Amino acid sequence: MKHPAQDRRWFWLVIALLTFSVLYLLAPILTPFVVGLLLAYLGDPVVDRLEKKKVPRTLGVSVVFLIFFIIFLLIFLLLVPVLETQLKILFTRIPDYIDASMGFLQPFLMKTIGVDIAVLEVERLKEIANQHWAEAGGIIRSLVSTISQSSMVIIAWIANIALTPVITFYMLRDWDNFVAYINDLLPRTEQPMISRLAKESDEVLGGFLRGQLMVMLALGTIYSIGLWMVGVDLALLIGMTAGILSFVPYLGLVIGVVIAGFAVLFQTGDMVDLMLVFLVFIIAQMIEGILLTPLLVGERIGLHPVTVIFAVLAGGQLFGFFGVLLALPVAAILGVIMRHLHDSYKSSQIYQL
Repeated sequence: MKHPAQDRRWFWLVIALLTFSVLYLLAPILTPFVVGLLLAYLGDPVVDRLEKKKVPRTLGVSVVFLIFFIIFLLIFLLLVPVLETQLKILFTRIPDYIDASMGFLQPFLMKTIGVDIAVLEVERLKEIANQHWAEAGGIIRSLVSTISQSSMVIIAWIANIALTPVITFYMLRDWDNFVAYINDLLPRTEQPMISRLAKESDEVLGGFLRGQLMVMLALGTIYSIGLWMVGVDLALLIGMTAGILSFVPYLGLVIGVVIAGFAVLFQTGDMVDLMLVFLVFIIAQMIEGILLTPLLVGERIGLHPVTVIFAVLAGGQLFGFFGVLLALPVAAILGVIMRHLHDSYKSSQIYQL
């Protein structure tokens, strides 16, 4: 006779396999649903606070939805054109950067390992860089040219863009009903444990998404303003890139310092400016450690940097862009489950043997 615990394990294993199979098969059409789900998850706490202040749920959802719309509109109207301009500047300067780098490397390589710089085919590198930028002509124009080659791609893009706000609105409006419905479906014997795991997962995921996204935006802004004050031409591009990459501790800092340092050296050649770039990143890290992370993230449990990298790469490999979007939520939930299994194992008779 099978033990009830074995039946439960088989039940959850079958559920997990079915869920994975459905996600794998439907991945091409699930992107707007995942984006809508993540936006609803991020906006639900704000709507709940408005509800506590006697604001009707639908009106609160409309307010949060309007905030999302304004943020995305400002990004596309203000940031995207500036970023494209700075990318043009970057690509036009690549030959100069190559010349400056080779001028520095040539005596170093000849002196240390006896390698002639000619083997690197510097002129060929410059020619390739110029050729590819001339063909691209700009991010927006290249993107439009690519998607216009296929009517199905255009239809898919339009469908995703149109569906995402609709899905976000309805998920945000009915979020509490969804949670209550799922809770009602859980087996009563497993409901307390699953609810506890869901609460811990929410703390991990909420701490990472809500807090870290705000930290990333704040750091990107601080980096950009600081580099602009120093006089770096590509301040916004470098600053926002470093801010986005800061979801992995120290990755954004290292890449930002290296790129900004090379940029200011190629631009002015002044060591004082290089020291000022270092100062910008030092001050930003102090602000993050003293103010941003304690205020926005707090003491919530985060995700290990290696976990973040592996989750994003694995999600992209298995499900494409949809998998990248789903990677961090799944990693947060799996991390909580693994901690629960670890604790169960430590308290089991097997461990005590």
